[in-house]
Amino acid sequence: MRIVVSEFISLDGVVQAPGGPQEDTDGGFAHGGWSHPYFDPEVVGGAFAAGLENAEALLYGRRTYLTMAGAWPERAGDPFADRLNALKKYVVTDTLSDAELTWNNTERIAGGEAVARIRELRAAPGGDLAMMGSPTLVRTLIGEGLVDELQLIHMPVVLGGGKSIFPEDGTKRGFELVSTARGKTGVQVSVYRPVTDEG
Repeated sequence: MRIVVSEFISLDGVVQAPGGPQEDTDGGFAHGGWSHPYFDPEVVGGAFAAGLENAEALLYGRRTYLTMAGAWPERAGDPFADRLNALKKYVVTDTLSDAELTWNNTERIAGGEAVARIRELRAAPGGDLAMMGSPTLVRTLIGEGLVDELQLIHMPVVLGGGKSIFPEDGTKRGFELVSTARGKTGVQVSVYRPVTDEG
């Protein structure tokens, strides 16, 4: 399975709490919900719908899983929600018990086993293993060279600080731009794939 990451991202590389004020206030982050003014249903919604069509399973960190699990089951009847709810889900967590994983078809991966287990999932045949949010987990997987595609939904806003998906380990990593689409709100959806750096 390919690991495909989709992220709402500001011009200064922040991915924290795009969906709502209380989504993630770590570090005193005060701009929760910042993506809403720039959401273009046709371009951004279309990109997410296409991504879900190719997904065989979903992979989340704990906080993003809880946010998604708290929002989508109640939206049954909407085709996007129904697809999301039906897919297999993996959540990396050491703090949630199996009994707390109430969203349909969810399996827990212990934090200490995450990289090895995700490496196994990636090596298995099948569709995409899709990720949204989960910046800490995404940063780890980029660092491990396990991300096969980045779909960055660039919003025309600077947030001045917050969580990033990019490792800060001094390592250079090359990516190629595969496609780009621009929405009426100034949002730009850019798809990147890693390339081998020849120097």
